Amino acid sequence: MKILITNDDGIEADGIIRLARVAKEFGDVWVVAPESQRSAASHSITLHNTIDIYPSRDFPVEGVNAYYCSGTPGDCVRVGGLNIMPEKPDVVLSGINYGYNCASDIQYSATCGAAFEAAFQGYHAIALSEGACDCHEVTDKYLRQVLSELLDVELAPGMIHNVNFPGCTLSECKGILKDRKVSRGMFFKDSYDVLEELENGGNRYMVNGQYNEDAEKDTDFRAIVDGYVSIGLVNNVGY
Repeated sequence: MKILITNDDGIEADGIIRLARVAKEFGDVWVVAPESQRSAASHSITLHNTIDIYPSRDFPVEGVNAYYCSGTPGDCVRVGGLNIMPEKPDVVLSGINYGYNCASDIQYSATCGAAFEAAFQGYHAIALSEGACDCHEVTDKYLRQVLSELLDVELAPGMIHNVNFPGCTLSECKGILKDRKVSRGMFFKDSYDVLEELENGGNRYMVNGQYNEDAEKDTDFRAIVDGYVSIGLVNNVGY
């Protein structure tokens, strides 16, 4: 199996390194990831500027073909699959993102955006995310199992698997819930604070997110709040 891995946290992120180590057990791995943080870039791609890609000489997973890119995660999928890899990938893995990508946050997520670009290109795509914390026990326990179950699942055009691992201890995790619907809720309810009044009547704003756990039954959001690994199918808008 030919596997392309990207993310939106950058080539040096812990999540992409851990994912590459496990993905090696399933096939030949290429990593093409942004050179730095690209969170909330959604499904954006570069059209009017150049894209620079360099080999990553010190990527810490032996046997992986790794590159870093000046563009977006979507660019990484496009150039990675069309130019960097000798053949098109059988599957694209996007992640493991530092922070959940579920509920309404999916529309902003560059982790999911890269997976949607993969689906648009005709590749099997899986987005993977985990809690924004230092506890990775659940991810590291279930990652192999989840990949082994999803890698060979045939998806309809435009569909991706979206996986979220709860950021809790293994003893607190209640297992895996599949076929989770996308919640209409949100982890953070945003407002904007004025940080500074600027010259000529302007204001400088900063987002202020209030944490929220109000989630509907049988959704991805509810699963994560309740301490389950959430697996669901998500359809790209426009298909």
